[in-house]
Amino acid sequence: MKKRFIATMVTAALALGVLTACGGSDAQEAAPAESSADAAETEDTAETDAAQETEPAAEEEAAPEESEGGEAEENTEAAEAQGTITIAASATPHAEILEEAKSLLAAKGWELEVTVFNDYVQPNMVVESGEFDANYFQHIPYLDSFNAEQGTHLVNAGGIHYEPFGIYPGTKSDLTTLEKGDVVAVPNDTTNEARALLLLQDNGIITLKDGVGLEATVRDIVENPNEIEIQELEAAQVPRVKDEVAFVVLNGNYALEAGFSVAKDAVAYEQADSEAAKTYVNVIAVKEGNENNEGIKALVEVLLSDEISEYINSTYDGGVIPFK
Repeated sequence: MKKRFIATMVTAALALGVLTACGGSDAQEAAPAESSADAAETEDTAETDAAQETEPAAEEEAAPEESEGGEAEENTEAAEAQGTITIAASATPHAEILEEAKSLLAAKGWELEVTVFNDYVQPNMVVESGEFDANYFQHIPYLDSFNAEQGTHLVNAGGIHYEPFGIYPGTKSDLTTLEKGDVVAVPNDTTNEARALLLLQDNGIITLKDGVGLEATVRDIVENPNEIEIQELEAAQVPRVKDEVAFVVLNGNYALEAGFSVAKDAVAYEQADSEAAKTYVNVIAVKEGNENNEGIKALVEVLLSDEISEYINSTYDGGVIPFK
């Protein structure tokens, strides 16, 4: 009996030791004794449950940091992956429109550098040489004529806007008052001179040879009933003589620079729905082979956006019309 009692006490002591090593509570001590394997399984389950309860919270806290870090990294990569677009432009409206486009291009990761030129030759030469990526100042007939005359290799990357060509007052404001000896100043470059002469013809001032079209020069005038003098000047010089001549015939950009409004000041102008609107659309010009560059495509896309169209319409009072 004494031996059996001692054995029973040893067994109980061993069981109590197992419960204590497994972290048993008072309730566990009151419960039927578990085997060491069962206790270990219970501990593993408890740890797993605790981990499952803790992990989602940790993930939720970490997620914003990963998202912010990832987004910042993506933005940095996007900025690094893009670059700078250099463009030559006439001051008005081209450079002004480009300045408006800068923030829209920046949102796409592109920086736009605009340089203003005051003539119609250098903007093409610096693109041909590769010094600039593009230019924005000319229409397609002038571009084609320039390539033919200068041996350059420039192409249209996208039409942006149309500028109605107009006749503006100088010392006179009514075309019916023209008389012998009066002077009308026109641009002297090939296509713009022809355009000016065609506009004068459309308004009954002169008559040109049949079929001369965009090749017309003063030598093609066959009738001049008022015996007016046509003064040929470099395009940028035409508005500067407005106080010295009866009328000036101006490109839209130079009319704007001279402070003229097409809607309010022009004696006559090309209509927005005319063939001239399609023929004389102002374009982004690049060296052949560069028209599909990512930067050029982004530039054209922005310049044709609703935001830029709204800017043009609200700024230029009909002197510049978005091309769609």
